[in-house]
Amino acid sequence: MHVVVMGAGVIGTTTAYYLSRAGHEVTVIDRQPNVALETSFANAGQISPGYASPWAAPGVPLKAFKWMFQHHSPLAIKLTGDMYQYQWMIRMLAECNINRYQINKERMVRLSEYSRDCLDQLRKDTQINFDERQLGTLQLFRKQEQLDIAGKDTEVLKEENVPFELLDKEGVIRVEPALAHATVDFVGGLRLPNDQTGDCQKFTTELSEIAKKQGVQFLFNTHIKSISKSNDKIEAIMLKDGTQIKGDAYVMALGSYSHEMLKLIGIEAPVYPLKGYSITTKILDESKSPISTILDESYKIALTRFDDRIRVGGMAEINGYDRSLNTTREDTLIMVLQQLFPNASDISDAHFWTGLRPATPDGTPIVGKTIVKNLYTNTGHGTLGWTMSCGSAQLLSDIISQKKPVIESDDLNIFRYES
Repeated sequence: MHVVVMGAGVIGTTTAYYLSRAGHEVTVIDRQPNVALETSFANAGQISPGYASPWAAPGVPLKAFKWMFQHHSPLAIKLTGDMYQYQWMIRMLAECNINRYQINKERMVRLSEYSRDCLDQLRKDTQINFDERQLGTLQLFRKQEQLDIAGKDTEVLKEENVPFELLDKEGVIRVEPALAHATVDFVGGLRLPNDQTGDCQKFTTELSEIAKKQGVQFLFNTHIKSISKSNDKIEAIMLKDGTQIKGDAYVMALGSYSHEMLKLIGIEAPVYPLKGYSITTKILDESKSPISTILDESYKIALTRFDDRIRVGGMAEINGYDRSLNTTREDTLIMVLQQLFPNASDISDAHFWTGLRPATPDGTPIVGKTIVKNLYTNTGHGTLGWTMSCGSAQLLSDIISQKKPVIESDDLNIFRYES
């Protein structure tokens, strides 16, 4: 079967790899000159199944209101006048109750844990290198209230058999010694020893080269104009240069741009861009640098150690498709880095970046079949695109190949929004 994958970020590229492994002919199309040059380019670098959790949670509406008046807010909302933005936010607010939160978190952890297993196997199969570290991750709590909430939130981790450690301040410093130099206080942390870190852009680039050797064709600098549909099947992808690409099956993996493209053929997929930021700095003093990844719960910011760099990323802006760099966000990233790891890296030469994460109201990605017989989706992964990438790709490959998936998947496709 010839499968056409739209999008060459980490989701599209992993999808192409697994489909090729399953014996399919695969063509990937993307508007950029190479893979992983948009949202996958400079993300926080975490593979964190245990931290898979929806933004839509109990208490978030009140927190969001308070954050509106904070200079270093984890979440910012800029109304664009677009009715779809309002509709998406209303749907997200409807998910902010304990029942929906538990359902959504279980789905996310289930897929994320499976994805981590798939990545481990991929690493064995390919010997891929991406500045990876398998040293666990640490969620850092500055307030006792955060630690108390984390204690309650570990029930899902127990149900999914995810190893974890709740640590006091001394325990935190034991696993991340450089935090002894922090200029701010903290009370404890939640450590997930099986979580991993690495450079997502490097991973995606390396994997694309492996996929090419398997026969996957990548068409870069290729702009999609529309999708030609006849009855209940896709006939072709229409390109802006007037040509078309035909296949037997099609995968929508265009991230934040999936919504508009699917809307053209009558499919309403609630995917909206959640803007995030990062800075990348060169390490000056290893003894003052993180060993793995620290997630600062107060600011929703992750600090990740690569071999000779520190990536600081996070926050969220609901601001449409605006990709301008907001220097206030850079100030926040630098502030958190200096508070937790003072003098660890060279902030004078920090590389500032922004990307649009494709988010759904319930936090769970949209993976699987659609009402169009030969069209499948793999989109809406939010802040966990890399964490969920391999599992989503293997899952979708099994569905397209008419194999029974390893995990339950009926509640991951687009039909869940019909109920």
